Amino acid sequence: MESIELSILNALDLFIFSLIFILTIFIVWFNRQKNLKSEESWIDLLLMGRKLTLPLFVASLVATWYGGIFGVTSLAFEKGLYNFLTQGLFWYLTYIIYALWIVPKVREFNSTSLPEMVLKKIGPHSSILVAWIIVFSLLPIAAILSLGLFLQAFTGWPLFICSFIGLILAMSYSFFGGLRAIVYSDLIQCLSMVSAVLVLVIFSWITFGSPQKMMPLLPAGHLSWTGGYGWTELFLWGFIALSTLVDPNFYQRTLAAKSTQTAQKGILIATSIWFVFDLCTTLGAFYARAYRPNLPPNQSYLLYGLEILPHGFKGFFLAGIMSCILSTLDSYLFTASGILSHDLKIFSFKPKTSLKINMFLVGISALLFVPFFSGNVIKVWKFL
Repeated sequence: MESIELSILNALDLFIFSLIFILTIFIVWFNRQKNLKSEESWIDLLLMGRKLTLPLFVASLVATWYGGIFGVTSLAFEKGLYNFLTQGLFWYLTYIIYALWIVPKVREFNSTSLPEMVLKKIGPHSSILVAWIIVFSLLPIAAILSLGLFLQAFTGWPLFICSFIGLILAMSYSFFGGLRAIVYSDLIQCLSMVSAVLVLVIFSWITFGSPQKMMPLLPAGHLSWTGGYGWTELFLWGFIALSTLVDPNFYQRTLAAKSTQTAQKGILIATSIWFVFDLCTTLGAFYARAYRPNLPPNQSYLLYGLEILPHGFKGFFLAGIMSCILSTLDSYLFTASGILSHDLKIFSFKPKTSLKINMFLVGISALLFVPFFSGNVIKVWKFL
């Protein structure tokens, strides 16, 4: 990736960017101080005592499920509407299936995790196998890689070093506590990331005109749903979307919700927010392709945003991009470490201590995979 000069930002940008990150840490710390004694059991630590309210459920799910923004915007920049089909429509259908038919069944088990559900339904051997498969699938390689690409764009440092620094940033507040720490950080990150992509569309519209004016400037075939790929490729993405039906982050939020209705409503509301978010990122990538076609695909969305947004909004935009990645990284670290600690009982210390040790192990394990993907987030998704 090419290095972006920090001179493109001014003091206001850096202040706003730093403020949002500091606010995230403060809210996590403040809520930890209020609930220091309430996270002694696994139910409290992993599921917030099953008291997750609708607003926090929605914010946490929305923020957790969208870490690969560079992969999505790169795909939209290069292949057009194919991105919206494979990274949007396929997934919305799966979310609705999960909300309407899977959630009630999950809630019946009254379990702490997906492996514990398997333990109750099938047996211990299957539970252990499922737990290890889940831990592997939760390795946050894509999120660590995305954060590394983000930091590399401004420092020019090696990708592995930038990925390591990003991992440390995520752990700096994830270590504060259980699901409560993740959920409250997700609240700020959700507001930040959704506002950031919306702001970019608004300023693109103001600067270049409506999407209707922009569309004729896109390459031929950019508005094709298939993107020039065959049906086999589309079929593959459809199956990838079905992974939601067994995604442990969905199960954890479902089990933590106050009620079955909270979980069902939350997923349907989150789906509508994802639709708006995908629409904004796709439009932003389209504007970038139409008016800045020579940008490198992996950086196109970021570079375009920094070019057209005024000062102050540049910092806000950067905070939104970073929030998008961090919110996925911290949740994957937490859920994987929870399964290692609670279900597989790796390191039999007190719950919080076990969770922190395993979180570190998951993070380092994922980091070691980063060099094998040459900075390509899409390859990571297909691999996992």
